[in-house]
Amino acid sequence: MHSLPLIPHLFSGKLWGAMVITFIVQGVTIGAYAARLAGVQTKRIATSISLFNLFVTTGRLANLFSAFFVGPLSDTAGHAVARYRHHPGDVALWQHTFEIQLRFIVLAGTFGMIVFALFLPMFAYLFRRGVASFEARGSVPHAVVRLLHPRIFLEVLRAQHFPTLAQLRAFQWRRLPRRMLIFNVLVMSVYAIGVQASFLASVFDPAVSRTAISLSGVINGIGTILFTLFVDPTSSMITDQAIHGKRSIDDVRSMVFYLSLTAIIGTILSQLLFVPAALLIEEVARFAVHVHF
Repeated sequence: MHSLPLIPHLFSGKLWGAMVITFIVQGVTIGAYAARLAGVQTKRIATSISLFNLFVTTGRLANLFSAFFVGPLSDTAGHAVARYRHHPGDVALWQHTFEIQLRFIVLAGTFGMIVFALFLPMFAYLFRRGVASFEARGSVPHAVVRLLHPRIFLEVLRAQHFPTLAQLRAFQWRRLPRRMLIFNVLVMSVYAIGVQASFLASVFDPAVSRTAISLSGVINGIGTILFTLFVDPTSSMITDQAIHGKRSIDDVRSMVFYLSLTAIIGTILSQLLFVPAALLIEEVARFAVHVHF
């Protein structure tokens, strides 16, 4: 076993790496909401939804790569907890430091959502160009390469404009289903801490560390089911209604805004659920290890 310092270091290159990845991944999740608006504006709803699913799926897959940075932090903390198990003060210090590191990673995701939400007009334009490019070439990779052309890239940047206070007030949440917004808060609060809570649980009890970490997939799976049942179908329905003239495009703009806002609220709420979720995962992991069939 490699040598361990008695006092853990809070910041490291691995922590910064995990924070950067989470910042981008969670931000892309918000940017993907603009595909709904682009679908109404271009009247190409099926293509826009495909691009939306591509962005969301890519973001969730990329989130797994944060384990490349979080894993070594977890290993170091777990080894320290095992080594200093007869010194409760040292164990508590290592566990608390690791918890703070994971909270910084979750917080980075929140900031990513806020920053990318400010650039939703740019993402809406990006999706509109992406739909047109895909229809012209019939290939997603070719469409993506086209969007990276310097001229197109500059056009996308110029499409960005920050909303005024009057525009923000014009968004009407009362015209949106409350259940969709409530479940979006719950879903994002689960996604934001699914992986991190599993890592924290693995340090709470190193004896069940592998089982605890493996449960992150179950947690995110529950989040995916909730999103598929209560958020995605409703947002798709609103988009379809706007396409057929039953709703205005302003309703879609309001939906994109409030989905982004509730997603941000969900990641903030996840900070309150973080330790209880880790303790629950720890208990489930202990049950899975010790139960006999």
